[in-house]
Amino acid sequence: MTAGLSVRAGSTPPARGKRKLPALAWVGAIAAVLLVLSAVRVFAGATDLTSSGTVQAALTAAVPLAMAALAGMWAERAGVINIGLEGMMVLGTFGAGFAGYQWGPWAGVVFGLLLGAIGGLLHAVATVTFGVDHIISGVAINLLAPGLALFLSKLYFSDAPGGGQKQSPRIDDAQKITIPGLSDVLGAVEDKRWFFVSDVAGMLRGLVTQVSLLTVLAALLIAGSVWLLWHTPFGLRLRSCGEAPVAAESLGVNVYKYKYLAVTASGAFAGLGGAFLAVSSGQFRDGQTSGRGFIGLAAMIFGNWRPGGLAAGASLFGYTDAMALRGSAAVHALLLLLGIALVVVAVLQLRSGHHVLSSVAGFLGVLFGFWYFSSDAVPAELVGAAPYVVTLLVLGLASQRLRPPKFIGAPYLRGQGK
Repeated sequence: MTAGLSVRAGSTPPARGKRKLPALAWVGAIAAVLLVLSAVRVFAGATDLTSSGTVQAALTAAVPLAMAALAGMWAERAGVINIGLEGMMVLGTFGAGFAGYQWGPWAGVVFGLLLGAIGGLLHAVATVTFGVDHIISGVAINLLAPGLALFLSKLYFSDAPGGGQKQSPRIDDAQKITIPGLSDVLGAVEDKRWFFVSDVAGMLRGLVTQVSLLTVLAALLIAGSVWLLWHTPFGLRLRSCGEAPVAAESLGVNVYKYKYLAVTASGAFAGLGGAFLAVSSGQFRDGQTSGRGFIGLAAMIFGNWRPGGLAAGASLFGYTDAMALRGSAAVHALLLLLGIALVVVAVLQLRSGHHVLSSVAGFLGVLFGFWYFSSDAVPAELVGAAPYVVTLLVLGLASQRLRPPKFIGAPYLRGQGK
């Protein structure tokens, strides 16, 4: 059955000329990025560009977004659009706040995950069983979840010590790990401020120093999703529900069951992302997600519905968010970095024959470069918006040959192929 399904469910051949880059090419690309970062760091005098503190902050900002993007990928690979990620993340933040201050951070994580899963299950019931339009169901969840979380917050947190109508009492952070010897050696090299070498050491040190176990869990979930969805019969069947559900059903796959599993797991991942936000910041707060569910959807699309790509998109947002936290001077250096990135995007788009996108990216790249050289700082009002602007510009203009699941968003009834 599995062999037949692999042919029929994945009947659309890959685009011609599309090749996987060898590992050596990826290493070269990463080295080139680090060289550009080092050069900009030296030229602009912005030590925060490659510091270990920036990498640590970037990880903290990237994990909730990566979980939201992973949640969207699970649902859409099974053919269900999940616009309700934002609302499910909100449920996760409340769940972490409710259980976290009473029983500890890991209880908060579990409770946030469960509330997110309930949100995903509600979306599955509406879309899979009753055939409600996926967008309408997702928007309804996004409208209901914040109101429900605020109501429950007023009900449970108003009289709690350290709580309030819009926030929970304090939550202890999850455990963090450090590799002592390696962290110290990398720190010594980072402090030398050598070109490239210290930059690499600083970024590596951020990955081995005071890393939350929740970050490790998120990395394992992304890697596990790669294995489960692309290297097991379960993953093949789940993806077939988004590609060719009629063919999958004819081969004995219970399409409804796999859609339910995928969308419920999607809600659980989104809830986990919300729980990470609450635990890492020390409490639940109203409006804590700040649109990260929607940025997660953008990262998922940029990643072509694949875990590795969405992790890259989430990392980009996390990095720019970390730079914004460093202040106006760091964001000013980011203007030059963004200008260079957009010029590179323009060249790549030109080589791909996308002349309009190439022109837009090139123009914006020159514009950001001019902004950097003609100013000394970025207005304080724009610093907080920098992560969203940078992420959307790069994700939008660096578009590729996107291939969403063929049956995504389409209504499906059991037995409709008979």
